[in-house]
Amino acid sequence: MQASAPLRPFVTSSITVRSRSNGRLILSSRPCLLPPLCPPVRSPPVAAPPYLSRRAHSPLRDVAVLMAYPGSSSTPASLAELHDAPDFDALVDPDGYLSVVGFGSLLSERSARSTFPDLKNFRVAVLRGFRRVFAHVAPIFFERGIANEETGEVSSLSVEPCEGEFLIVTVFEIKSEEVPAFIERENEFRFLAVVPEGLDGIPFTSPAVVCARYSDEEYFQIRCKGNKDIFFQHYGRYNIQKIWRDDILPCRIYLRHCVLAARNLGEAAYENFLDHTFISDRKTSIRQYLTSTGSGIMEEEPPKSLRYRYGG
Repeated sequence: MQASAPLRPFVTSSITVRSRSNGRLILSSRPCLLPPLCPPVRSPPVAAPPYLSRRAHSPLRDVAVLMAYPGSSSTPASLAELHDAPDFDALVDPDGYLSVVGFGSLLSERSARSTFPDLKNFRVAVLRGFRRVFAHVAPIFFERGIANEETGEVSSLSVEPCEGEFLIVTVFEIKSEEVPAFIERENEFRFLAVVPEGLDGIPFTSPAVVCARYSDEEYFQIRCKGNKDIFFQHYGRYNIQKIWRDDILPCRIYLRHCVLAARNLGEAAYENFLDHTFISDRKTSIRQYLTSTGSGIMEEEPPKSLRYRYGG
């Protein structure tokens, strides 16, 4: 396993959050640990004005989700963080659906439908101001027997704010009743409300939820309520003491699945995944990784029991 390049320390940034008092939603700001920004990269040539999304029919109408100028090197300045199921209600449309952003395994419609059988309107989109990073340990890989602790190939994907970056992602709608299970299944993430764009550069008319990088401190205090037994149930029983790391490598079977899923979406999504997704050092792109340390991953087949789920 190659040594990771040293990272700059995390920086404190302000993130928009909402709390409830006497049944009312209150908009406030609090410090939030975010990873350091990466150097700007070139965005595709699209033209659209800045976008400010407001939902007249939901409590989120008081939260402005500010999107950067398409093609600029700015990071979204304000992101609404969703802490629990009632917060997600603010994104639910009159038909009882809300949008979810797929950036890894959920680039595959087949994979997405294995998790959300009743999803609708699966489509390709662009998410600006974020990058993909294989930077956290996923217990599901230990459960399924595809994590390799000896080589450090244990990591799954998340996204994190990054100046000048853009991702080709998928967006689809799920039923609001699926939110509690979604939160429980993805409980190591920070849930953010973002506004993706269509491939034509036009912002969507409503926000979507994306699973972003969290922190070990917040996970333990908020998700586990400071309870070591809860942490053990989710992570400790797999001998995982630290979730978010900069010295791990992608789980091989999972990485192959994500690459195939991106390729199945088309050349633009495939190229974007290779060049805008990084291992935990945040310097090595997946394109570079697959021609060096990760050579041979794309030729490996998943175990027979996982061939459908991890087949792209």
